Amino acid sequence: MARASHGSLLDALGMRIVDGELPAGHVLTLATLEAEYGVSRTVVREAVRVLEAMGMLQQRRRVGITVRPAADWSALDTALIGWQLAGKRRDQLIANTTELRAAIEPVAARLSARRATDLQRGEILRLAEELERLGAAGLGNSPEYLAADIAFHDLILVSSGNLMLAAARAPIAAAIEGRAMHGLTPGIPNPDALDNHVATAVAISRADADAAEEHTRLYVAAVLTEVRRSI
Repeated sequence: MARASHGSLLDALGMRIVDGELPAGHVLTLATLEAEYGVSRTVVREAVRVLEAMGMLQQRRRVGITVRPAADWSALDTALIGWQLAGKRRDQLIANTTELRAAIEPVAARLSARRATDLQRGEILRLAEELERLGAAGLGNSPEYLAADIAFHDLILVSSGNLMLAAARAPIAAAIEGRAMHGLTPGIPNPDALDNHVATAVAISRADADAAEEHTRLYVAAVLTEVRRSI
């Protein structure tokens, strides 16, 4: 086998754990990993250390390196999200992150309506109008639509003024991007979802917190329904 770098070994082990090839309770050793991947002991230790910090592995003396159950993993880690999107857990990840959106985006929109700057309000409205334009042209599955969609949701989280809500940007962007990458985003977006994106932006621009929360709740519910039908 060709020699692996720290990054490639990390990805290889992460994918094997995520896909269940290395199930919870499976025990590895530094020596076997070194031999299997043709890397130095230092490279193996570095990769194992990262996976241990992510809650995916546990090292114990005289036991070895044990794979930990999925419940212990750092669910919002962007590397873990990437491995799940590329593997067998893709559909479940997209469902889980969409459920996360349903829990936090309406609250973020409410706070954004109260706290966003004038510049942020204008940009949220512009992005919603761009989504509407691209959707009407049947370009809901285009790179341009994806970029505008991610930017729209990202800015609502940021403009909420709550750092914990803003910290959810990465998994939410991953869910949106994951759907698009795997052909799950339609060229013509769900009309209800798209209309409520625009209505959310208008409500934020007018500082109408109640309307912003309600329209966000409606568009995330529409997306969640689509996601659950596809898995």
